[in-house]
Amino acid sequence: MNDTNVAINTLYAIDEQIDKLVKKIELLSYVNPINIEEQKELFFASKYTINPVFKYPTRDFDKFKLHREFFTLKLELIEDEKIRSLYEEIIYSYSGLIQCIETIGEEKKFYYNSLRSFGTPTEQDVENAKFILHFETENEADAIFQPKYSTKEAETIFKEYANKYDFTFNIKESSTMGAIAMVLNNIQTLVLNSNHTFSENEMAILTNHEVGVHMVTTMNGLLHPLKIFSHGFPNNVETQEGLAVFSEYMSGNLTIKRLKELAYRVIAVDSLAKGYTFSKTFRLLHNTYDLEREQAFYISARVHRGGGFTKDYLYLTGLKKIYDYFQSGKDISLLLTGKVSLEFIDDIKYLIKNKYAVNSKHITDAYAANSNKNKTIDFILENLK
Repeated sequence: MNDTNVAINTLYAIDEQIDKLVKKIELLSYVNPINIEEQKELFFASKYTINPVFKYPTRDFDKFKLHREFFTLKLELIEDEKIRSLYEEIIYSYSGLIQCIETIGEEKKFYYNSLRSFGTPTEQDVENAKFILHFETENEADAIFQPKYSTKEAETIFKEYANKYDFTFNIKESSTMGAIAMVLNNIQTLVLNSNHTFSENEMAILTNHEVGVHMVTTMNGLLHPLKIFSHGFPNNVETQEGLAVFSEYMSGNLTIKRLKELAYRVIAVDSLAKGYTFSKTFRLLHNTYDLEREQAFYISARVHRGGGFTKDYLYLTGLKKIYDYFQSGKDISLLLTGKVSLEFIDDIKYLIKNKYAVNSKHITDAYAANSNKNKTIDFILENLK
């Protein structure tokens, strides 16, 4: 066996080891409270004064052993300097996620680990959110915004929508999640909130967001010789959520109401940086911004779960970055190759060129043509700073 083959085999061996380790660290599996509905009722009964006490799933891995296994990987044996540098960044990124998981429920410890992994809104991000909140929401009494579909009916709609794509995935229900739907990447599963009744607009958003992007990048990620595309590049959340909300826009389903929801998330995450408690974040959304109490509770829960989860501000920053990227005429299919990040575009091209990766097989259906007819949405996206 020549030196080139030895080097390639070494890279694949390390990639394989990382694959085995990363399957244990799906952060969203651990950070969703298992008693959210019970705590919501207690919080409302307390007249919004007693902060919820959330409980979380049990962690099923040895954190010290996992850290050790990551940092004893012999990355120095990867001869290609560009690829070695990428893997070093990936290891540090995964280590940060492990630290997040191991401190869930430990208040400030989790918050600071979340801060390292996801960052927090800048002043400009907060200004962008406030800019969006100045616009008038669509008539929320419209039929498309009214609760309509049970979880079972929603499941049928998801399956019908998925016929556009050449892949299959699992669908399951959960009564212990803050979101109304989410994709669990490591088990190729769409999870639906069994406590929720879905509106027509929510279904239009979720099919494009969860299946059209999150499941598309999950399935594309599995097709590469290297498994890092499947588990995620550093800072991939902003790009992935940006792509997902952009598909809502391109499919003609992004509303002012939805943009405001993303803006409220930025405001809520910013409240963490200001040291707000759950109840103070809730009152900020409910009293200051007139957000109805159910939505104010769930946004507050998404942000305060674990001890302070800053990820949610990235939906809006990601949308702006993807919108600008698309408008500049760049190849968006490169960003669908897996759980990748905008800042690693050159690495993606390099890996494809050197046969370590392949071009995207599945392409988000909504990206084929711009179906947005709402000029106000265009005005907002063009003027976000």
